[in-house]
Amino acid sequence: MSTTPGSTVDDTEIAKFEAMAAEWWDLNGKFKPLHMLNPTRLDYITSQIATEFGRDLSAEAPFAGLRILDIGCGGGLLAEPMARLGADVVGADAAEGNIPVAQLHAEQSGLTIDYRHTTAEAMAGDGEQFDTVLNMEVVEHVADPLAYLSACQQLLKPGGLMVCSTLNRNPKSYLVAIIGAEHVMRWLPKGTHDWSKFITPDELFDLIGQAGLDPVDRKGFVFNPVLWTWALSDRDLSVNYVTASVKP
Repeated sequence: MSTTPGSTVDDTEIAKFEAMAAEWWDLNGKFKPLHMLNPTRLDYITSQIATEFGRDLSAEAPFAGLRILDIGCGGGLLAEPMARLGADVVGADAAEGNIPVAQLHAEQSGLTIDYRHTTAEAMAGDGEQFDTVLNMEVVEHVADPLAYLSACQQLLKPGGLMVCSTLNRNPKSYLVAIIGAEHVMRWLPKGTHDWSKFITPDELFDLIGQAGLDPVDRKGFVFNPVLWTWALSDRDLSVNYVTASVKP
């Protein structure tokens, strides 16, 4: 495993996403699973932000005045909705090839988003601060999860919110995320995920606590193969799941 000096970036993992960068906004391309999951991710994210900061989601720009970081932003699938909701958004990604794709799509969509080729550690070192850090499907790709989550904690203002999602590590997640998604459905290129780097919910809560944040919620993202839809679950965290934590 090769890592970039002074960061938790795993260069091998970054190379995988560099190779797919041009397909971020292809609804039927390699990121089809994320496009399918995105409405459910957004429901969770927006409700957590609204609750934490007392915002009315029916307002015209409910997140106005909030500074939000989308770390591991990819092509901007989460950054763009946050900008539409009125937030001041920074999208950061260690995969350099993702940034021009995200910038072009934001420009075509009439959105102003500050996209950067950088890392959480670099931004924390520069003293950047945010109300919310969106940390979605990233922690399973880094070289040192605790160091990475500690950098995310530093990026939050006191009272700030981190939303973090990842994949559970158990036989079912191997069957669904590796065999199913990569080999059977071919939604993702083979080797996109390393099952050994998946993190159980209890492990993630422990890491979040060690990083200096207070975990406050966790839910599962559950796929219904009959309806071909995703939904949130209070009980089923067996494969994809999401957490919310707050900086004291």
